[in-house]
Amino acid sequence: MEKIKVAVVDDHKLVSKALENMISSNDDFEVVLNADNGENFLNELQNPEKLPEVVLMDINMPVKNGIETTKILTEEFPDIKVIALTMEDDEKTIIKMLRAGAKGYLLKDMSPEILFSAIDIVSKDGTFYTDVVTESLLGIRSEREELEDILINLKPPELEFMKLSCSELTYKEIAEQMCISPRTIDGYRDSICKKLRVKTRVGIVMFMLKNDLI
Repeated sequence: MEKIKVAVVDDHKLVSKALENMISSNDDFEVVLNADNGENFLNELQNPEKLPEVVLMDINMPVKNGIETTKILTEEFPDIKVIALTMEDDEKTIIKMLRAGAKGYLLKDMSPEILFSAIDIVSKDGTFYTDVVTESLLGIRSEREELEDILINLKPPELEFMKLSCSELTYKEIAEQMCISPRTIDGYRDSICKKLRVKTRVGIVMFMLKNDLI
């Protein structure tokens, strides 16, 4: 069985080395490239032997950050899947990465088991979000059936809220655009999270991206 080729892009040398060692300890994976910023990473891709299948992409880097790099990668190398790496669970930044083309995200203090699972799932055209581990989205039922059931139970204002949640608007700005109160927005958010079985705004965005709803 061929190993999954992985790249690490992170300007923190200790972090990138730790990730490389962790990945290399698993016989299913092979680290083919390690770069300290987006620009160096993109330059390395000119060598066909170094093309990875999955990239662990730090978000905050000098020269060319993770968001810029992921946008270019999505356009020029669409077969390469990106998993965003972040120190903090910041919704706004993560949403920017997902919109740029990332297939999921990991906090840098993740366990080896979560890291390996994320690489494996994303390499198979899946999406990985640590708080979205629900039977309904993991294929126990037909994804199309599940999507139809969920959409039927969503009200038009909730669908509008979901689409706006994928933007960089704050909840207050979304409320103003929808001409409703912030309290009503909170109600929509809680209702949608319950219906989608997710916990945060990022979970809503992941659902929208996974099902091509934006």
